[in-house]
Amino acid sequence: MSISRQHTDRLGQAIGRVLRGGECIALFGPLGAGKTTLVRGIAQGLGASPATVTSPTFVVIQEYDQGRLPLAHMDLYRIRSPHDLESIGLIEYFLGQTVALIEWADKGLAALPQDRIEITLNHRAMRSRTIQLRATGPTSNEIIALTRMQYRKTGRGHRGSSPGALSEKETSRP
Repeated sequence: MSISRQHTDRLGQAIGRVLRGGECIALFGPLGAGKTTLVRGIAQGLGASPATVTSPTFVVIQEYDQGRLPLAHMDLYRIRSPHDLESIGLIEYFLGQTVALIEWADKGLAALPQDRIEITLNHRAMRSRTIQLRATGPTSNEIIALTRMQYRKTGRGHRGSSPGALSEKETSRP
């Protein structure tokens, strides 16, 4: 789907509203594609203040606990080795109710849970981007289906919105 910054935020909010806790969301895309914007929307959907969400590039992990579920926003851009993943305690974030949002997830893909949501963001034009959601297991597939319903529901009445757009690029893999 091709969407603006506002639609990216709204998609993030839809995702945040349906999360149950313990999900891993792997984010892929070039610099400036909207990964942190999407994370802000997810945080807002969880009930946290989006204004507090910043890119954790230099601190690697930012934790937020103001919403209904704890959120760990990670940026693996500077990760160079599996040892670096161990040193930040990546695996511990997958054991509880924390929602793990991981930018530059390709740097730690082997360490991520089998069942995760993969979101790829790419620039399409100056003010639009494409976003593709992919489930890698049953739980993530259900979350994406719930997200699609939530996105459509919140899209009603929004000028310029395309409530059905989410279904076009969504894919899943068992």
